[in-house]
Amino acid sequence: MEWLAVRTNDGADSLSSDEIREFTFRGIPFPLMDLQRGIRKPAALSAALSFRTVYRPEGAERPYEDAVGHDGLIRYKYRGTDPDHSENRALRAAMHGALPLIWFFGVGPGMYLPTFPVFIVDEERSQHQFVVDAVSQGRYEARGALEETLKRYVTVETRRRLHQPIFRATVIRAYATRCAICALGHAPLLDAAHIVPDREEQGIAAVRNGMALCKIHHAALDAHILGVRPDYVVEIRQDLLEEVDGPMLKYGLQERHGKRLMVLPSQRKEYPDKGLLELAYETFRGAG
Repeated sequence: MEWLAVRTNDGADSLSSDEIREFTFRGIPFPLMDLQRGIRKPAALSAALSFRTVYRPEGAERPYEDAVGHDGLIRYKYRGTDPDHSENRALRAAMHGALPLIWFFGVGPGMYLPTFPVFIVDEERSQHQFVVDAVSQGRYEARGALEETLKRYVTVETRRRLHQPIFRATVIRAYATRCAICALGHAPLLDAAHIVPDREEQGIAAVRNGMALCKIHHAALDAHILGVRPDYVVEIRQDLLEEVDGPMLKYGLQERHGKRLMVLPSQRKEYPDKGLLELAYETFRGAG
């Protein structure tokens, strides 16, 4: 996990399956993830080391669907339906031993965002699934009714620690690590911007509701200084166009007015949704 922290900038960046395979233990290659199975249990260990959620292209379904439960915790489906399958037993052993695990979440073809440490804190056999704590490092019991305040905390923290990084990694991958507006290509300076904010009903956590933007253009979008029309053309608010200031205003904002987005995903199905762009553009026009 220390190795993954260095390679992912403390969990901010995704890794390719080839990059994950670069890990060695005492000079010997040691797979952290099993590309043929969902759960990785090395022969040398008594319990699972990691588990994997496959990448789902926009509009496609996964072979199984992991979900957030009523208590805010994640559910991870069994391998099959047999609770005594060797892979399910491996996760159960990690649960009984309160052992930390790595969750590799697919954010693109051959690309994974590692989340760690996570813990298996409960099992729901009738639903063929385990309960995953990605927030408190297994320090509370999943059984029993959580108080509403704790439920809200767990839900918010799960979004912050798991869902938001997954959204970011998926969007940054789709835009080839470049700002959609100016094509800046430095990952630490890029954000995954929601077209419609996730606090709103239409603000889905999907790549079609996101754009990779540098921090300047992300801030300008959120402040309604900048808008993107449904035909992927950038507009700058009129008062900013008339303002005289330094080179950042001139080259970073004013000269992008009326220009098409410089970067779009290679797959059309990952393009910004035009309906969501229309909603955001109406808000931009109203603010102007």
